[in-house]
Amino acid sequence: MDIYFLRHASAGQSSLAGNDEKRPIDKTGEQQSHDVGRALAALDLKLDDIISSPLTRAKQTAEIVAAELGHKDKIVTEDELRPEASYEEFEGLLARYGKNKAIMLVGHNPSMTEFLIRMLAGSDSAGFIDFKKGAVAKVEKDAREGAVLKWCMTPKVVRAIQQASASSSRPKTVSK
Repeated sequence: MDIYFLRHASAGQSSLAGNDEKRPIDKTGEQQSHDVGRALAALDLKLDDIISSPLTRAKQTAEIVAAELGHKDKIVTEDELRPEASYEEFEGLLARYGKNKAIMLVGHNPSMTEFLIRMLAGSDSAGFIDFKKGAVAKVEKDAREGAVLKWCMTPKVVRAIQQASASSSRPKTVSK
């Protein structure tokens, strides 16, 4: 199964006075989400399910990416992707979706980084991966061989790829 980990896009600073669960993504986050969605669409990504934390900023990130991908199915929300979720809860989520070929998980730190690291390294090795807001990683999980990180892109890398593809420096050729 291919698992795409996506940390929610930029949502500014949390307010101690407000309800952090309802904090939306900001303008930078909207752009990050569109960039990630377009980059993944360029890879012709097909997903069985997009699964998001129930928190507003994660759902908004998932919705924008889904629209860019042309993913028509409903985005599923699961508590196992909340910031305070445990790795054991996460493993239960993976077991429920284990028959799928490809899923996207949209969540938060610290849980997303912990889940990614523990899948790959088998332990919680702090600092192993710097999973920024709006970052996306592809992991291939096989029952026999475990999990393998195929790639990981920060929002800055995704944006650079988007800009480079929009203004390719290759000379145009004409076939005769």
